[in-house]
Amino acid sequence: MSRDPATLAKRTIADFGDQWVRFQDNQGYYGSTRLLEDMLHPFLTLDDVAGKRIAEIGSGTGRIVQMLLEAGAAHVFALEPSAAHDVLVRNLTTYGPRAECVRATGEQLPRERQFDLVVSIGVLHHIPDPAPVVRAAYDALKRDGRMLVWLYGREGNALYLALTVPLRRITTRLPHRAVLALARVFTGALAPYVWLSRRVRLPLGGYFANVFGRMDREKQRLIIYDQLRPAYARYYSKADAIALLSRAGFADVRAHHRHGYSWTVVGTRR
Repeated sequence: MSRDPATLAKRTIADFGDQWVRFQDNQGYYGSTRLLEDMLHPFLTLDDVAGKRIAEIGSGTGRIVQMLLEAGAAHVFALEPSAAHDVLVRNLTTYGPRAECVRATGEQLPRERQFDLVVSIGVLHHIPDPAPVVRAAYDALKRDGRMLVWLYGREGNALYLALTVPLRRITTRLPHRAVLALARVFTGALAPYVWLSRRVRLPLGGYFANVFGRMDREKQRLIIYDQLRPAYARYYSKADAIALLSRAGFADVRAHHRHGYSWTVVGTRR
């Protein structure tokens, strides 16, 4: 597989387009405001979302957009560059003009919109060069507006990365059916680990007990598939996660080690 950043970016967008055309619904805890609250913690609450004008970078099937709208956002501008854009539009039809869908990449976020909040959850770590995207978010925010991102973390993931990184060298080259079959196998194999995580301290136990374990079996398969298929993924250290926003000009950049395996990062445009 080519390691050229532009080629990797195009391949990753295509991979996610294929994924979200196949997996279209956002039902259950997977698409709930309870999960959104967990994602925003400790920097924002659902009250901070209510009444706000928000942009979301990398909207997929509209899962996060739906969460934000259900939490009371006044308007969400949803950017999605892949073939999943049509799915996004269909899933958000019931929200009318409160949801605005555009097929574009993150660096094309319009600066004249002056949003209260820009979010990108589970997306920037799949972009080989996310700096232009973060800078576009900065430019599109009003004064004192904030950006919140969620990133795969390096700290706390040593065992996971030791297993997953070599496996991804294979799975990123496999067809959909093969990756889905592997995801089914891993979902079944992880069931005892989820059970144990609720009773004893284990690596990534907080995530498996409080997030993964709350999903139904179908969404658990999707989460595993999502880890194995995309062409590019990066696991950020805390320092790199903070630098991602700081270098774009954001002030008061803070990071939270969410469930001990990922980083929620927030910064403010001053």
